[in-house]
Amino acid sequence: MHEDPSAHIPLPVIQGDPHGPAPFPWQAWYEGVGGRTIKIAEADRILERIYNDQYQRFEGPIAEQARDLGSPAAGAAWIKQRARLHGADLVGIAMVEPQDVYRGRHVEHAMAIVVGQRMAYEAFVTVPSEDAAIECLRIYESLGEVVIALAQDLRDAGWPAVVEHPIGDSSVLHIPLALKAGFGELGRHGSIIHPDLGPLFRIGSVLTSLPLQPDQPIDAGIGAFCDRCQACRMFCPADAIPDQRSPEAGADPQGNDRYLVDTGKCFPYFARRNYCSACLATCAYHHKQWAVDQHGQPAPYPSVPFGTVPPAMDPEGAHPYPKLRRDEASPYHRKR
Repeated sequence: MHEDPSAHIPLPVIQGDPHGPAPFPWQAWYEGVGGRTIKIAEADRILERIYNDQYQRFEGPIAEQARDLGSPAAGAAWIKQRARLHGADLVGIAMVEPQDVYRGRHVEHAMAIVVGQRMAYEAFVTVPSEDAAIECLRIYESLGEVVIALAQDLRDAGWPAVVEHPIGDSSVLHIPLALKAGFGELGRHGSIIHPDLGPLFRIGSVLTSLPLQPDQPIDAGIGAFCDRCQACRMFCPADAIPDQRSPEAGADPQGNDRYLVDTGKCFPYFARRNYCSACLATCAYHHKQWAVDQHGQPAPYPSVPFGTVPPAMDPEGAHPYPKLRRDEASPYHRKR
């Protein structure tokens, strides 16, 4: 009988950084703007399937005998192949560290398989819109199937796996893990920009104890581009995107201070206007490359309505964020 290779893998408890971010209190923020008022029938059907079906399939049996998948590099190659077969457009490996775990949470597996799936740009030609909201949720559901299947692949090979759903009550921060896994660089709008896919993709993760060779962050000059570009800042309907980086926010993997969005201005608009997404669709980085229609042809630059912006909201105990231009109108908005 072969020795079980998983028997010697310790399960270290990785506690979230006590000074790191807490899980986003969605319910409290929604209550602050008068509740969930967006009603889109197809979006509601997708959410129902995620919560009532996918959530029930997060766990599964683990094979009694673990397969020896070879070196960490071989194991990484195998799991990446499986992820792509299940429909992932992006896949990378990252070590889980305390700063990757929400404050007050803990995980027991030190390897993260991070997966991404692109959204169809055609749904974002007008933002905010019902089409964009549905596409976001469609990818959450589709990517949910990827992480569920990937986790079961690991269990079938005798290795434990924990699903961290892209829309779920995750214990880990997907964006820091994806940055370490080489998905791109952090943009001015606070989302990752991939060199080829731009920012229009979603992220999920699977945690495991299978030894895997981690990927590395990339430096493709995207951060430097964001320093020069103001597209998402100019087109943000809520005027919530900063002019400058915030040194107090800490550094990204490339050593740049991070940009911080004014959540108190962003969320009230997001929660009322079909989950917005204007900052993603208007991102100018390689826009003609990733903003294409179903035939691969460049699609129009998105149109963004500028109308009445809800008052800013700053709940007690909210995470730190800058209060941007609260007493002045955006010079970009005045031009419209």
